[in-house]
Amino acid sequence: MDLTAVTQYRFARSRDEVFPAPGEQLVAGGTWVFSEPQPATTGLVDLSEMGWQSVEDLPDGGLRIGATCTIAELVALPPRPGFRAHPLFAQCANALLASFKIWNMATVGGNICRSFAAASMVSLSVALDATAHIWNPDGADRDVPVADLVIGNGINVLAPGEVLRAVDFPAHALAAVTGFRKIALADLGRSGAVVTGRIDPDGTTVFGITAATEWPTVLRYPRPPAADRLRRDITTAPGYYTDPLGSADWRRGVSAVLAEEILRELTGTG
Repeated sequence: MDLTAVTQYRFARSRDEVFPAPGEQLVAGGTWVFSEPQPATTGLVDLSEMGWQSVEDLPDGGLRIGATCTIAELVALPPRPGFRAHPLFAQCANALLASFKIWNMATVGGNICRSFAAASMVSLSVALDATAHIWNPDGADRDVPVADLVIGNGINVLAPGEVLRAVDFPAHALAAVTGFRKIALADLGRSGAVVTGRIDPDGTTVFGITAATEWPTVLRYPRPPAADRLRRDITTAPGYYTDPLGSADWRRGVSAVLAEEILRELTGTG
């Protein structure tokens, strides 16, 4: 897509250069930016030369995924001892239903910042309690759970000028046993519901619902819940919506069914 209003394209190579001015838009892989007109955008700030590491180890044993890490790099991340949640990386990436060409350009940070309800990297981050590390122009950086970052379909809490630097995955979630389900109305259609579940080493049980709700839904229990409790909590959660890819009632119903399947899988009761 030709962006006819753009008059300036610059590469950011330091923190001072990374923050966009009015009219500028950040670009990493560019798979969304160049997919449709951007009439309000007069300049692009390319993050590809910031030199951010794709994957870093955190002091607590978790992982930091750089915002410019591509989907392909994330999927190629090799298993590590004790990281039982590793299958979720590929499972959520595959929910994107993109070609290898997109995978090699699209970035983790870009997918999260676009904040679509069906954003696959939001699904992954919500499933594993990931936190967004955000750079602020005034130097007051902040950390926000990705589950709280996205507040609507295509809407997030990033303030003008803020930059997503990295996504941090805690060790306790990476050590969890996990389950994944996705459904769409068409075989190659956009996700109508993505449901994840995990049981941490201490028994804490977490279910995440994305794509079916306009913002992420997270259900947390001290131990695996009874199936009827889980179904009730899912069907009464807010945010289910209707669009051409599914009705709110359908999304609500299938989310409950998929979550119960995961519960049986994780607890060995089905």
